[in-house]
Formats: sequence, C-alpha cells, structure tokens
Amino acid sequence: MQNKSILIFGGGKIGRSFIGQLFGRAGYETVFSDVDRNLVDALNDRRSYPVVIKSDTGDETMEITNVRAVIGSEANVVREMARASIIATSVGKDVLVKIIPLIAKGLLERYAKSPASAVDIIIAENMRSASAFMRGELMKYLPPDFPLDSFAGLVETSIGKMAPLMTQADAGKDPLAVFAEPYNTLILDGAAFRTPIPDVPGLAPKENIAAWVDRKAFIHNLGHAAVAYYGNCRHPGATYIYEALSDPEVYDFARAVMQQSAEILLAEYPSDFTPQALETHIDDLLSRFRNKALRDTIYRVGQDRIRKLAPDDRFMGAIRLAQKHGKDDSLIYEAMLYAFTFAATDENGNRSPSDIFFDEYLRRGKEYVLRHVCGIDRPLELTASTS
Repeated sequence: MQNKSILIFGGGKIGRSFIGQLFGRAGYETVFSDVDRNLVDALNDRRSYPVVIKSDTGDETMEITNVRAVIGSEANVVREMARASIIATSVGKDVLVKIIPLIAKGLLERYAKSPASAVDIIIAENMRSASAFMRGELMKYLPPDFPLDSFAGLVETSIGKMAPLMTQADAGKDPLAVFAEPYNTLILDGAAFRTPIPDVPGLAPKENIAAWVDRKAFIHNLGHAAVAYYGNCRHPGATYIYEALSDPEVYDFARAVMQQSAEILLAEYPSDFTPQALETHIDDLLSRFRNKALRDTIYRVGQDRIRKLAPDDRFMGAIRLAQKHGKDDSLIYEAMLYAFTFAATDENGNRSPSDIFFDEYLRRGKEYVLRHVCGIDRPLELTASTS
C-alpha cells in the first residue's frame, strides 16, 4: 500500500475542487476513478489540474499536482483500493448505488491481502444518512461474516462547498479547470474513522454528524433553493443567484425561511447548536450566495425539482422535523410552493430533464405533486403569485 494516497470515485466538480484539492495540497497522491475517458486521459497526460477560486476580491488559481486517473473498471478499482491509504466517493446517490458492487470487491481484495489494513471511505455526497445507506448496500455484496464495521470506516460528510456550473466558453478554455468558492471546510464524522483522522487542513471532524448534515440540508440547501424559486418567480429574466438576492424582498424572504428552519433544528439538536451560532451561519451563507464572481445560476440551484422536493430532501425533511416538534413550517411550505412555477433554463435555453418530467406531474394538478413527489396530503394554500 502506498503511503498518503487517496482514491476518489468521481472526478467531477466536488471531487476535484474540494476533496482532491484538500488532500492534494496536503501531499497526498490523488487518484481519480471515473468513466469519462477524455477526463481520465487528460488528467494522466497533465498529472495536474487547476482549481479557480472565485471571489469578489479576484480570482485565485491553485494547481493540484501529483494527480492521475483510472477508468472505473473492476480491475482498476480493485487494484487501486488495495493500495490507497484513504478512499472517497463524490458521484451522487444514483451513481453511488452503481459503484458499490465494485467497492465491495475492492474491500474483499484488500482484506484478503492485508486483513490488518483497515481503510476509511469518505462519503462526500449530498445526502442524509449516507453511511447507513452505504453500509446497507455494501452488505448486499459482501459475505455475512465480513468484518465491515471494523475494516472500513464509512465517514459521512456535510458538503458545504459551492462549485457552480461552468459555461461552455469557460470549459472550453481548459477542460480540466474547475471553479469554486473560497469556502474550504469539510465537515465529517470523526467517530466513523477506523484509522487516524488524516492531518489535512480543512477537515472538521464532528461528534454528531447527523446534526451537521441536517444543518446543511435544512439551512444551506433549503435557503439556496428558496432564493432560486422565489427569485425566479419575482424576476423570471434573472440569471444569477446574486441578482435575485439584490431584491430586498427575496433576501428577506430567504432569510426568514432559513431562520424558521433554524428554530426547527434547535428543537431537534439542542446540544449541538445555539441560536446565535445558527444566525451567524445564515448571515454567512447569504453573503456567500451573493458572491458575484461565483456567477452561480438560478437554474443550477433550482433545477431537479423531483429530487429537491422529495419526501426526505431539504423542504420536506425540514417540514417533517417541524411536525415532530410542533414548530411553525409555514414559510418553508410557501418557499416549496414557489418551485411549482420555476421555469429557469441553462445558458442554451434548455430545461433539465427532471424539471420537464416534473411539469408532467404538474399537469395532473398541484395536489398530485404534493402527494406523489413530496409525499404529503395537505391542503394547498397558494398565494396569488404561486397560483
């Protein structure tokens, strides 16, 4: 096994601009496993890639070196998992399900060769209960007596870094470049590690990772989506998140939604957060959302409504917690309803496939969407602007 090497499943925006950046700058050999042959070949040709940090004070480019990549085949994955000192995934839930059989085979091979070489897997995915989900899926492909809990640390994370879509013109300048904001803190489950927590600047281990994952979902993700949906409703011609937030009504509404969710989080996690800490977090997020240099689009933040309005995602997850604690969720519910009129498009005037499918549901009525997408049967109270 090579010392200080990380295998990252997924060479996309978060994989390169966040996980790869943190570990690469800490001296790790960074190996990406991806199915994109062009990306793999380009990384192997150059052995590095640039991360462009976008802020209102100007761009900063950092070159991540000591990089290589492999196509995500069984032979490559098994070989790389046997030698890596730590592993990470950054592929999204739908793809994670597809690569888990490969990860299981890699764990079996690693254990057969060196049963004392436990390995940690950082699950850098934007999902709740990620470690429980991954454990359940892995056990479908591992023998019943495989010592998964002691041999592999399934390390859940809260991914707070924003990496916007790049325009075709930007991507054409350098296909390996990725844009990202300055924020660079990776919150993760400190109790899940089976080996010493890596000495990597930017890692922030927490005792109760569920609280921090929910903070990300129900304040960051929820607030961001509220800006996109209400902003698109009030300013259908606007392109960027910062444009929507330049309207005081959008800003004040988003902040009120986030504060309502903060009250719900305080009821669920009274030992993990304080009102002052969450208020500071909300103000910091709104400041980050207004980063003009990031050029984060309303389309990127709001698209894929079937996922974002799902029963366990940002809106409905917060609403379910509110119901559990008897807390007010009226603003969160209102923000979710603005998603029904969301019509933003990408730079070529196209809508996401998921949003086109969502509109098919809408043709059956808003109550149908609430039942079959959001998972609730609740009286629909629409304002004039959402009707």
